[in-house]
Amino acid sequence: MTLTAPARASARLIDGKAFAASLRARTARKIKSLLARTGTKPGLAVVLVGEDPASQVYVRNKAKQTLEAGMDSFEHRLPDTTGQAELLALVEILNRDDKVHGILVQLPLPKQIDADAVLRAIDPAKDVDGFHVVNVGKLATGAKDAMVPCTPLGCLMLLKETLGSLAGARALVLGRSNIVGRPMAALLIGESCTVTVAHSKTRDLPEECRRADILIAAVGKPRMVQGDWIKPGASVIDVGINRVTEHGKQRLVGDVDFDAAARVAGWITPVPGGVGPMTIACLLANTLTAACRRAGIDSDSL
Repeated sequence: MTLTAPARASARLIDGKAFAASLRARTARKIKSLLARTGTKPGLAVVLVGEDPASQVYVRNKAKQTLEAGMDSFEHRLPDTTGQAELLALVEILNRDDKVHGILVQLPLPKQIDADAVLRAIDPAKDVDGFHVVNVGKLATGAKDAMVPCTPLGCLMLLKETLGSLAGARALVLGRSNIVGRPMAALLIGESCTVTVAHSKTRDLPEECRRADILIAAVGKPRMVQGDWIKPGASVIDVGINRVTEHGKQRLVGDVDFDAAARVAGWITPVPGGVGPMTIACLLANTLTAACRRAGIDSDSL
């Protein structure tokens, strides 16, 4: 199998929505098996500070899907005036709660709170977002027990489902954030890809992109990646979710100019319906993994 598809008039879509539904179903079946074998019911605690509209929607969707998967959902909504000491005290309570296997503090946090300090306070074994420095270090060094950030994990799952083995592929990650870009690069290195991390200071960025068999776009700039930046037949994973107004209507677009890219790429994720649905599905999978580790069971055995 080749890692770059033959040039096509139109790229094949990578259906993240369908894959996420399949992953949630598999996770739900394993949760039933874990409960039957050990009496352990995975629990996910989500902490929301403030009333950011996007965060509220996201937290609501997480709670809904957590319950649908057969897990316990623990929501903690705090006012935007909450101080750091109060939030850290709550995190410590959740760390000690045996019913909670995963803890997620929704970002962004109000300006009076040091987000890094809060993330460091979460028990690494319950850090289902994969942001704790212990999990970051484990991922960077190739440890098998790292909790992996959900969005990069979802991207990797989609790539492996589409391409099979990624070994030997030339991959470019556009974006160097701690949430997506850096962990994505580490995951691709772990799959034996030759990885380049590009960003706003990269010289001749379009040419760097054209060399990639796999292009991951995660910069948060609407349609930044043009069609002629893409190697014919390449696999394009668009992490961007940008709200734009066109012809008086709002719509979501990615970091890639989809219409132009689809005429060049071999495979491509749409926005919406690509990477987005994978994030919560991977969060549920990570929570199951945390519960299994606590119970001393390999989740693959369920």
